[in-house]
Amino acid sequence: MDKISLQDKFSLFSEQWSPKIIGEINDSMVKIAKLQGEFLWHAHENEDEMFYVYQGELTVKLRDRDLVLRAGECVIIPRGVEHMPVAREEAWVMMIEPKGTLNTGNAQSDRTVQEPDRL
Repeated sequence: MDKISLQDKFSLFSEQWSPKIIGEINDSMVKIAKLQGEFLWHAHENEDEMFYVYQGELTVKLRDRDLVLRAGECVIIPRGVEHMPVAREEAWVMMIEPKGTLNTGNAQSDRTVQEPDRL
């Protein structure tokens, strides 16, 4: 058991839209990612997903509205809710989601990460 510096962990990689595992809590994974640009519309049929913005700004588009998250803010997306993350400038984001959750949910693309790296 050691403390985790998010700043240190984010400094270990530069690629975007490629989640990295930094820890586990019960049956959930704690992941971080650098995001910039638009992702893709997707949903997680069986999993809730939490986005916490560590640095920058992230817009989570929903079909009926947009949620703008700034540093220090988070949102929990309930299972089954279609969403699309968008970041105009690079945003550093932490996610908590059940083990085995694919970053692209029910959509497959070249951005799907089957097995995220561990930092």
